[in-house]
Amino acid sequence: MQYVPKYEDKVDYIVELIKDINSINILELGVREGISTKKFLEVCEKNKGNLTSIDIEDCSKVSNDKNWKFIHSSDDNFEFIDKQIKKDLDFIYIDSYHEPFHVEKVFYHYYNFLKIGGICIIDDISWLPYCKNEYRDNEFSENINRSVFNKILEIYNQNKDRFSLEFYFEGSGLAIIKKKENDLEKSKILISREFSLKNIVKKFIKIKPKK
Repeated sequence: MQYVPKYEDKVDYIVELIKDINSINILELGVREGISTKKFLEVCEKNKGNLTSIDIEDCSKVSNDKNWKFIHSSDDNFEFIDKQIKKDLDFIYIDSYHEPFHVEKVFYHYYNFLKIGGICIIDDISWLPYCKNEYRDNEFSENINRSVFNKILEIYNQNKDRFSLEFYFEGSGLAIIKKKENDLEKSKILISREFSLKNIVKKFIKIKPKK
């Protein structure tokens, strides 16, 4: 039987990274069924923290927890949202519109509100489950997740001294970013040699190694 990871297991992995942050301030982009929302609220209850969640859909009935604030809005409506969120965030979870330029836009914006040493996690960066004949076989999701992954690499390549980056490939994956410095540089397209003439020739012609 093929192994199929559960979303809840991935959320539990995230909780392990943030569970000991006292008076934690969390910003969540994307609520859906509220699985991550409820888990984050458990952390807030334990550590006297607060969670603000943003979703373009009305998810206000997910919880009535006193530590939760829901903002019904697109997460790139910055002028509206900035007036309602805390400016000293310990943790940001990006799980909303999974399109590379949108992810880049919201990451750059909300990174400014993250404390030095704070964590930002971007969901859905792995295309592996969506490849042909895999358990989530879906061409669109395969391509979009790969594009998000590559966009994160482009951002990191220009900001290696400003944040650390790790990847977690369980399920649809996570990018785990830990802030070191403020003021990010703009991303630049990475120039790859993958499709150079030399590499293409290597793929189709068996080249004997030099003796």
